[in-house]
Amino acid sequence: MHPPFLRLRRWPALLISLTLAGCASTTGPTSALGYYWQSVRGHLQLMHAAEPIDRWIARTDIPPALRERLQLAQRARAFAVAELGLPDNASYRRYADLKRTAAVWNVVAAPPYSLTLHTWCFPVTGCIGYRGYFTESDAQAEAAELAAQGLEVEVYGVPAYSTLGYMNWAGGDPLLSTFIAWPEGDFVRLLFHELAHQVVYAKNDTLFNESFATAVERMGIAQWLATESTPEARAAFATSEARRSAFRALTRATRARLAAIYEQKGAPALDGKALTAMKSEAMTAFRTDYAALRARWLGTPGGPAPVATTAQVAGYDRWVAQANNASFAAQAAYDELVPAFEALFEREGRNWPRFYDAVRQLTQQPPPERHQALRALLPEPRHFKETPGA
Repeated sequence: MHPPFLRLRRWPALLISLTLAGCASTTGPTSALGYYWQSVRGHLQLMHAAEPIDRWIARTDIPPALRERLQLAQRARAFAVAELGLPDNASYRRYADLKRTAAVWNVVAAPPYSLTLHTWCFPVTGCIGYRGYFTESDAQAEAAELAAQGLEVEVYGVPAYSTLGYMNWAGGDPLLSTFIAWPEGDFVRLLFHELAHQVVYAKNDTLFNESFATAVERMGIAQWLATESTPEARAAFATSEARRSAFRALTRATRARLAAIYEQKGAPALDGKALTAMKSEAMTAFRTDYAALRARWLGTPGGPAPVATTAQVAGYDRWVAQANNASFAAQAAYDELVPAFEALFEREGRNWPRFYDAVRQLTQQPPPERHQALRALLPEPRHFKETPGA
């Protein structure tokens, strides 16, 4: 559904609660038992479709491009272990052709005047700000129920997810056809991100978990590109990363503007109509600013040369068209604490094992304290508002 242009599309830490594998239910997929059953069934189907990468490479009936990409995955997997200290286990050593556009479809929701995500609670992962389904129709059904409650919702396709290492005994998380053809930089960084979830996971703290994995992928891909990649791949990644950075800056500014508006909720001088008008103005400005950014990317007659094609910006177009509180709140989990994790990496001498140990130590603290400790590492004083329910 979304191409690899920013971390939001790839909310990966969906842990399948296999402890409930025997709980088949005839109720709908949005009910408790129905949800767990579709999760178990969908994950088992995905695992059944996976075969060892070496077996795929040995086949004579696969396209050369797929064989090359699977060999790239093997090199990146070895690099992740040897250079980044990521787990050397069964994950991402098999490949599955899912014959669909996404591995799962996530649902996120938020109130009309808040950037706090609605949460769901699970036995192992704790409370998280999204719910994943193995069919888009089930995700849309959940979204409709939430919208009927007055929440703003978004459904988006997820190309990969992590079982946090809990399924390595059964073959681990496989590579998937939903992201195998991505450009090299995006493909490799996704692999690093998912493996990072197997290193550290803090229950009930989506912001911490996703920011950590995003920091690992960003630092890891920089190391990969510098030592393992080609000039062409480095140039392509730099161009796409420039687009991502510009878009992230725009969405961060809009999030800050919306947060300032919502803080005024309940003020005597503001009624609901005035608050709605302010929100509408902020969203209009966001879409206007994006249109200008998009025009620069695509180029204009007599102006700078284009740096993107309409196909490359199509994912941005969809995101902007559908953007609401849920979209902005979900995206925040992927970038808000990243600079702090990068600062922690520098503090630990850019040593991966020491960095991971320091992150594990942070998980021993309650979320507010660990967030504060991370933000204290930033080089310049910054004022952050604690994310409720993170």
